[in-house]
Amino acid sequence: MKIKYLFTALAAALMLFTSCSSDEDMATLDSVQVSQSYISLQAAGSSVTMTVKANSDWEFTDIPKWLTVTPVKGGAGETDVTFSAGATTSTNSATVALLCNDEKQLINVLQQTEKVELPLSTCKEVIAGADGDTYKVKGTVTRITNTTYGNWYIVDQTGEVYIYGTLDANGAEKNFLSLGLEAGDIVTVQGPKTTYNNIVELVNVTVLSIEKSLVKVDELSVSEIEKEGGEFTAILTCKGDGISVEAPVDWLAVKSIKTAGQTAEVTFSVAPNAGGERSATITFKTTKNNKEYSATTDIVQKGSILPATVAEFVAQPVGDAQFRLTGLVTKVDDAASGKYYISDYSGELYVYKASGTVALNDVVTIVGKRAEYKGVAQVGSGSLEEVHVSAQPVSLAEFNAAADDNDKYYVLTGTIDEIANDKYGNVYITDETGERVYLYGVYGDWSGENKQNFLSTNGIVVGSKITVVTIKTSYKDAPQGKNAVCFAVEN
Repeated sequence: MKIKYLFTALAAALMLFTSCSSDEDMATLDSVQVSQSYISLQAAGSSVTMTVKANSDWEFTDIPKWLTVTPVKGGAGETDVTFSAGATTSTNSATVALLCNDEKQLINVLQQTEKVELPLSTCKEVIAGADGDTYKVKGTVTRITNTTYGNWYIVDQTGEVYIYGTLDANGAEKNFLSLGLEAGDIVTVQGPKTTYNNIVELVNVTVLSIEKSLVKVDELSVSEIEKEGGEFTAILTCKGDGISVEAPVDWLAVKSIKTAGQTAEVTFSVAPNAGGERSATITFKTTKNNKEYSATTDIVQKGSILPATVAEFVAQPVGDAQFRLTGLVTKVDDAASGKYYISDYSGELYVYKASGTVALNDVVTIVGKRAEYKGVAQVGSGSLEEVHVSAQPVSLAEFNAAADDNDKYYVLTGTIDEIANDKYGNVYITDETGERVYLYGVYGDWSGENKQNFLSTNGIVVGSKITVVTIKTSYKDAPQGKNAVCFAVEN
């Protein structure tokens, strides 16, 4: 049985916490998702509602007497579930199990009467600590990734921890900007730890103190750099003693630093970019009374959109480079959200939340970044560039019987039993019925570039099972598929 979120029983010393959530941030198992895995109830009595999204029947178990869960069970689809508790004079905590198929999602519930001072922990100690325990950490704010929920990174001399959700001064969510936190500020925060997709997080932290940084990035002369390269300037406010710069990439260099009073002007030179889009985090540092302060800013340089097969895309590192892929839509998980699979002759790939609408058996071109989920490559931040054709899957017998039509496309799957011309990819394929179809030209690129010697170059031989998209034509009254593009191969 798979279990998400190993949990150490919450003790009375834990801080008040809740889970920041949105649809795309739901804690995810294959069968069931929840909008939050932490529930915080007030000592005077209160209710919290979360969403359960499941593909089968589900049920909550291990519910203590002091807690009410409504409804306690349900079926496939989305269901709002309310956790309620009456007034209490002592802290209550529980781990409630949500069962669906053979999977278990643990929900941590806390009703706390008072807050207790915790010792200060380092980021390293948080990383090594137990999920479910609450930690107090002091460090520097670095990258801020979401200004609604308050998602950002805190760094000290021992390591870095991701903050997933920040409560405002009144303990409310989705009001991060009211805190005025900026990159470079030194803060002390407190919140429960979890580990999600191998990322250590403190969830919905309370900010205990803020020490404003003595260096701040006020302005960049450009929002992004052209791929040809060039120069840009950062204007800073610096109230410390001197300024130093860290630009940890070889394509970005400091050209000059000018200071006047509390203003610093740093000019950078950027090398031309022959590849895909790239980015870097620049760190500015100053000191005062033997204490170091820092601020960071991100700079992006445009790049070319790199054409790639599925296999070439998978081989790339996770990053900001943009890739263009053309493939056949083989499965649609959620058309409205842009979640589907595409394949070409080199493999299959998941597309996660791309803009634009596709349908099963469309031949599409998409643009997106190399992303990853649980170690598996996927297209992230994608967009649909073009739907070339919508093809119809048919048997080989149905294809041979169809009328010739240069504007109608079919999806055919069969096993090669004869290669008539390897250079141009002229082959015969058969299916389980014994029906035979002649394909006049099989290649791997919808644009027609990858045409000659496609079969031998990619190890496609007699006995290979292929899926192609083609039109129906005839030659001397014999049916054939013409200029077939291969979108899947099984050897």
